[in-house]
This record gives sequence, structure tokens and C-alpha cells, in this order.
Amino acid sequence: MRLLGIETSCDETGIAILEKRKGKFRVLANKVSSQIEIHRPYGGVYPSLAKREHLKNLPLVLRKVLNTKYQILNAPDAIAVTVGPGLDPCLWAGIEFAKNLAKQWNVPLIPVNHVEGHLLISLFSQGDEKSEIRPARRSGGNPKSETLFPAIALLVSGGHTQLVLVKQIGQYKILGETRDDAAGECFDKTARILGLSYPGGPAIAAVAAKIRSTRFAKASARRAKSEIRIRLPRPMIHAKDYDFSFSGLKTAVLYDWKSRPEKLRKSKAYIRAMAKEIQQAVIDVLVVKTMRAAQEHGAESIILGGGVAANKELRKQFNSQCAIRNFELRVAPKELCTDNGLMIALAGYFHKPQKRIEAAPDLRLE
Repeated sequence: MRLLGIETSCDETGIAILEKRKGKFRVLANKVSSQIEIHRPYGGVYPSLAKREHLKNLPLVLRKVLNTKYQILNAPDAIAVTVGPGLDPCLWAGIEFAKNLAKQWNVPLIPVNHVEGHLLISLFSQGDEKSEIRPARRSGGNPKSETLFPAIALLVSGGHTQLVLVKQIGQYKILGETRDDAAGECFDKTARILGLSYPGGPAIAAVAAKIRSTRFAKASARRAKSEIRIRLPRPMIHAKDYDFSFSGLKTAVLYDWKSRPEKLRKSKAYIRAMAKEIQQAVIDVLVVKTMRAAQEHGAESIILGGGVAANKELRKQFNSQCAIRNFELRVAPKELCTDNGLMIALAGYFHKPQKRIEAAPDLRLE
């Protein structure tokens, strides 16, 4: 069975073809056209501009997908398309394109939840060959258990920060979510304050990585002729629920930045110190809440998904904490953490076709 996946929830145009044969998934094609350079001057995604680019890129990306080394000549057995959550104009761009293809090829359409796509692509791992993915197998964690369920999934991106109890594939319960800014959105906004580029997450991570040791940080501070001490709040880290809130962190960064002399706040030492503290504040909240949820719900594994899951330091600290607590950690390769058509094709295999397909910008994973 071959399934084509289409993703246009935000600013990436993704199309992929996934084949399932003899119980194994094989990636026949996976192409993504990013709009980062187009939206970078604005510091965020403009829906109308993103839609225009999707309409332009969809046929181009499809052509690349069909002209891979596999020379895909026959129509797929079905088309999976993101219907939500996401930006309404962008979602409709992909849906209408999928409808036209489905009519042309006479194949059914499968609506897919974008967030479930992130969850499943992290649950499944790449095989020995780069063109193959297969069900995730337990490689650590509790040696007495052969299952990965129940699992706690942390799905974190520019638009979403959610903790989800995963009983089985298709059985989800949202335990907590952001009350305001998502973690990725917080990175974008704080990066803008510091004068860093968009998207903010990778920019902050790159600057923070330059502080390799306390000794280096102190030397940088001396060169700036000022001792830089930054301690940001960890919003809701000790709250009894599993919700998140990152707008206060953004405000704390702004207040600290305004309180510094202009020369200091423009210095490399200050920007590096602040970037490192922003990143660690977000990581602390995500790790502590996820570990507590996993322990309280008797989880066998933790699934880390979404664009922010590509953050090297976040992955490192989750690996460390999971090893200490004997949780199996499932996280996608970095290149599959950001939006792509492959995750939509994969999620499509676990759902049935529907005749009525509409955009659902506020679609929830339940």
C-alpha cells in the first residue's frame, strides 16, 4: 500500500510517499519546501503570504516527489492531508490541492491531525536504511516491560506545547497545554528582543552553545566590564497541573533587557548569557513537568515531538533524565521534527478515508 502525505499547516510545504509492505514502512520520497527566508524579515509567519507560497510550491514539490529514484508512475492508494490544527488559509491550500489530486487519481482522502503526525513520527524510528522506518522497539527503560505504552508525549513547537497521555496509537488524552505562548513562540519573541534572527529557537540555541563553560562565561563578562547575572523565572514549574505558560518568561526577558545599560545589552557576553538562560528556563519547565506526568501516570516511555524537539540541548537533557528514571525516550531524527509530509502519510495509515474534508484550525488531539 502506498500513501501520499501532504502538509501545509504553517510555512512548510511538505509532500511524501510512504509504502507499507510485509509489515514494514519504506520512505519512497520526502520533500519539503521551507518559507523561512520569506518570513524572516517579518519575524513571523503571515498567513496570506504563506498560502500564496503553498499554492506556488505544491505542484513543484509534488513533481520532485514523483521524480525520485523510484520513478513513481502509478497513483498512490490514498492521500493523507493535514486538516488541522494550523493556519486556516494554509490548511485550505493543502486540502484543495489534495482534493484535486484525489479526483484526478480516483483515490480516497484521509484527514490527519498535524499534532498526531508529530507524535507518530517520533514513536516510529528509522531503520538500518535511510529509506526505511519501522515501529519503535524498546532499547532501554524498564527491562521487564516489552511495551512502550502507556506513554507520555511532549509535543512542542511554535504553535503547540502539550502533554499527552498515549494509551495506544489513536487513544490520546491531553493532560496539559499552554495557556498563552507556546515554547517555540516564546523563543521567537525573546530572540527578537535580543536582536537575533527568525526562527528564534535555532538562533537562541546557536548563541547559547557558544558558552561552553562557566570559565568562558566569566571571561566574557569581564570583557564586557560588568558581571552578568541572569536568573529568569520557570513559569508554572511547580504548579500541580500540567499546563504551561511562557508569556511571563518573555516579559521577564524584556524587563531584564530594558534594565541594562545600552552598551551592555548589545554586547555578545550579555546576549550569550541571556540566550543560555532563556533556553535553560524553557527546558527546565518542559523536563520537570514531563517527568512528573510520566511518573504519576505509570508511563513506560516518553515521546518527544514537534519542531522544538530538534533542539540539541533539550534532547540531551531529556536523554539524561530518562536514563536516570528508566523511561524509554522516543524522538524523531532532527530533520523529521519540523513539519513534513512523511509524518502526515504515516499518521494516515492509522485512519480511515472520509468523504467530507474541511480545515479545522483549532483541531485537538482527542
